[in-house]
Amino acid sequence: MSAPLSDAALDQLFRTARTYNAYLDKPVSQATLEAIWELVKFGPTSANALPARIVWCVSDAAKEKLAALSSGSNGAKIRKAPVTAIIGMDVNFHENLPEFFPHAPQMKAMMGGLPEAAREVMALRNSSLQGAYFIMAARALGLDTGPMSGFDNAAVDAAFFADMPGVKSNFISTLGYGAPGTPHDRLPRPDFARFNTVA
Repeated sequence: MSAPLSDAALDQLFRTARTYNAYLDKPVSQATLEAIWELVKFGPTSANALPARIVWCVSDAAKEKLAALSSGSNGAKIRKAPVTAIIGMDVNFHENLPEFFPHAPQMKAMMGGLPEAAREVMALRNSSLQGAYFIMAARALGLDTGPMSGFDNAAVDAAFFADMPGVKSNFISTLGYGAPGTPHDRLPRPDFARFNTVA
């Protein structure tokens, strides 16, 4: 049985963690990106489907390409961040189920028999979970993130996923070591009674 995390760990993951729009001029290593994935992959998804496909935009060329397809102030955030991750989703995740969910070999045919729209709903749900795991993994490893929408999904798909049939973008997130003093003041958070029901 697991023990509760310390208050310091809970602060780092949740209570004092913030969304960042600016980062220190400090690179994020390939080893760190791999370490994030090594945590993300253990988060639960339906039937261990693992539909997320991540493109890590590290080079200036990749960041510029993504920034040009983003709206408002997002382009500037992408250009300045050490890394921006595109969290994609593979609508054809069922093709990997024999490997990832081997004790139920019928799952590939069952999922493959569904309309693509139904698989897309599953891919969206589970890649969103994996995107949340990405945020928490980054925080656990001492980094900060700035998740966002505000980009042309179809154009991003064409630019970054053209060689991956069935993969579509979900959301994007900057990644790095947050610059102190740059987040806005903490926004309100509701207490338990407001949005929760115990049935």
